[in-house]
Amino acid sequence: MKKILDLILLVIVAILIFSLFWEDEQKTLNNTLDISFETKNLTVPASVSVLVKNYTASGIVLNNCKDINILNSWEKISFTESFCKDIEVKSWEEVKISYADEYSKFINVWKYTLNSKIWEKEYFDQIEIENKWTIKKIFVGIVYAPIYNLVIWLVDLFKGSFGWAIVSVTIILRLLLLWPQHRMMVSQKKLQLIQPKIKKIQEEFKWNQQMIGMKMMELYKTENVNPVGSCGFLLIQMPILLVIYHIIIWIQDPANIYYLYSFLQWFSISDINFSFYSLDLLQVWWKQWLALAFMVAVIQFIQVKLSLNLKDKELKASGVVLEKKPKDDKYSQMMPDPDMMNKFMLYWMPPMVWVFTYSLFAWVGIYWGISTLFMLFQQLFVNKILKK
Repeated sequence: MKKILDLILLVIVAILIFSLFWEDEQKTLNNTLDISFETKNLTVPASVSVLVKNYTASGIVLNNCKDINILNSWEKISFTESFCKDIEVKSWEEVKISYADEYSKFINVWKYTLNSKIWEKEYFDQIEIENKWTIKKIFVGIVYAPIYNLVIWLVDLFKGSFGWAIVSVTIILRLLLLWPQHRMMVSQKKLQLIQPKIKKIQEEFKWNQQMIGMKMMELYKTENVNPVGSCGFLLIQMPILLVIYHIIIWIQDPANIYYLYSFLQWFSISDINFSFYSLDLLQVWWKQWLALAFMVAVIQFIQVKLSLNLKDKELKASGVVLEKKPKDDKYSQMMPDPDMMNKFMLYWMPPMVWVFTYSLFAWVGIYWGISTLFMLFQQLFVNKILKK
């Protein structure tokens, strides 16, 4: 009983302390207006934005050019008339003022100062815009900028259709990665075909890991199999997918115009049509997302099924125990179970892809679906070659 009373007393004290701090915080926030840069460190090209937080009892109307001054080398920056407008910030509201359309005003590398005077109170903040590091410059010049310009060129080619641009980018990239993908699939199949020999080595030398390693290397050399060849393609594909994801997420950012090549300088972001057969590629619509995710998961299942399409008699040709059975001490727990790995790929990979597709933008599902469909037909071709 005493323990229960002590616990109740502790809870009451905790609530009282929390209430005191909450009241103090409310008092602190009351009658407070804050104006500051959203991000302090940026690189060229910079999409600058200012946050206005109004924790006062009344609303306020600010002009983003007259009431908020941004200075470069202590000289006030003048913005275009079309950009300048009055912005209402209601009580207990946060508003972000984006200067992305005026990115050309922030191309100089230096410190930029924010200065504003509201209700006789002065607000001051500062950011620094820097050049990219050498490695990042090389990455942008070799990877990011070419892919970005390719996407924009395809959008223009298809009369502003963002959907067909994504389809085209996917096909182009799959064609460029055709040979690495082919090598990966062949290597994966060869690894499956020599599984009985691998299992035999693991069982024969299960108490000597060093000998297993030596025998495995000899086997790979004899069978001309690269054990890492099946995952090497992922190291190529994933960075490209991340770059495409980053490009498309920020494709509406006017600062990206900085990367456009000369023959595309006239292109306008407003010309992009993000609707693709009634599917908004940058929005979330539950029913359409569900159907798209399901289709991608089904294609993924078929592709994995084809990549693991080996007969049981081939997998068990060596007579090696695949799983530890009751009262059987001949199985080494350190040995990986290929059957379990295959089942994971077959029955867990598609649901993971479904969740992945459903939780992201529709264009990701289109990209992933077309890529997997491309791999499916390629897998059929590889299976036919190896069967001969």
